[in-house]
Amino acid sequence: MGSFDIDGDMIRKLADLLRETGLSEIEFAEGEKRIRVTRGVTATAVAPVVAPAPAITAAPAPAAKPANHPGAVISPMVGTAYIAAEPGGAPFVRVGDTVKPGQTLLIIEAMKVMNPIKATRGGTVTAVHVGDAQPVEFGEVLLIIE
Repeated sequence: MGSFDIDGDMIRKLADLLRETGLSEIEFAEGEKRIRVTRGVTATAVAPVVAPAPAITAAPAPAAKPANHPGAVISPMVGTAYIAAEPGGAPFVRVGDTVKPGQTLLIIEAMKVMNPIKATRGGTVTAVHVGDAQPVEFGEVLLIIE
C-alpha cells in the first residue's frame, strides 16, 4: 500500500461541515483514500466500520425493521433532509398521500447542493421517518411507500 498524506485542509472542511449540519460523523472517500471525521461520539477500543443505524426518527419505531421493508426509501447520502421546498411550506408528501414514480418526496442538502429524492415506485406513503431540517446518514430509512 502506498503512503497516505494527511490532507489537513480537507479535515478542516469536513469538521466545518459537521458543525454546520449538526452531524456527528462524516466520511470522504477518493480512490483508496478515506477520511472519517467524528465529533462527540463515544466509541469502544475496537469497533468495526459499519453504516450506523438511524439514531433519530420522527415516529416511533415499528416492530419490523423499516430498512427491510420493500417500500423503504433509503437515503443515498449524508446531509440534511427537508420535507418542504421552503421553510414553513407544505411538505412534499404526508402519511396517507399517494405518490407516483418520479415524484419528489423530499430534498437532501449535501455540501450546499439540494438533491431531490424521488419515488422509484408508486404507492401510498405509510410512514415518514425524518423531520424537517433533520440530519440524515447514508443508508438511513427516510420514508415507506406501500
